[in-house]
Amino acid sequence: MLLTWLYVPGDRPDRFAKAVASGADAVILDLEDAVLADRKAYARQAVAEFLGQPHPVPVQVRVNELTGPDLDADLAALVGRPGLAGLRLPKVESADAVAAVAARVDAPLHPLIESALGLESAYAIAAADPAVASIGLGEADLRSDLGVDDDAGLAWARGRVVVAARAAALPPPAMSVYAHVADLDGLAASCALGRRLGFLGRAAIHPRQLPVIAEAFRPAEGEVARAEELLAAVAEAQTRSSGTVVLPDGRFADRAMVAAARRTVDLAARYAA
Repeated sequence: MLLTWLYVPGDRPDRFAKAVASGADAVILDLEDAVLADRKAYARQAVAEFLGQPHPVPVQVRVNELTGPDLDADLAALVGRPGLAGLRLPKVESADAVAAVAARVDAPLHPLIESALGLESAYAIAAADPAVASIGLGEADLRSDLGVDDDAGLAWARGRVVVAARAAALPPPAMSVYAHVADLDGLAASCALGRRLGFLGRAAIHPRQLPVIAEAFRPAEGEVARAEELLAAVAEAQTRSSGTVVLPDGRFADRAMVAAARRTVDLAARYAA
């Protein structure tokens, strides 16, 4: 279970190793928006070379648009690379597009929804193939497509992708990047909002954002205590073969809350340091 992903332009191989050592839970090498057209071939080669061996943290690659001229070359360069932990698929608008990539690549897929059409197909995309490991929003392009310029305009879209991920039995989606690198207070507030909406973790575009994101999504001590209390009550009820779970303070607990409690405890254990 991860909380932070760090994007790195694919044509900046000097930053690859630094990104892996940055403290991010995973690194995303970007062949798409961060790379100019005349640098695509260079970026592709640099990324493929870096993925010639595994790395201490998962390294994913965001490939170029699925309907564009660069995808075939991207996949040819990346398939079979031992350091490839997954592919980010940009601007996905249909389940068929995801399935077509899944048929060509043996790697976890992470479709990004960045348009109204993609949003309407969110569940179908999430359930397109067993290789789909997560879905998420690409909010910069989505804002442009929808003609909105603030978080309020994205509220429904964010809720839609959270529901689609859950309906497809995928992990909670991670939030899209926060573009204002110097505004760490704004980043923290945005993460708090996303957490309330059901997101878990966030992608970053600068290492300085990583601690803020991790802190925003890391369970607080009180949350962990309540989760452990719930799990203990469920275990005790099971020993009595009882379907009723009662917490020490007298509250009844729903068994549907167990998965969330386990996730909280697991996250706390992972980030205990």
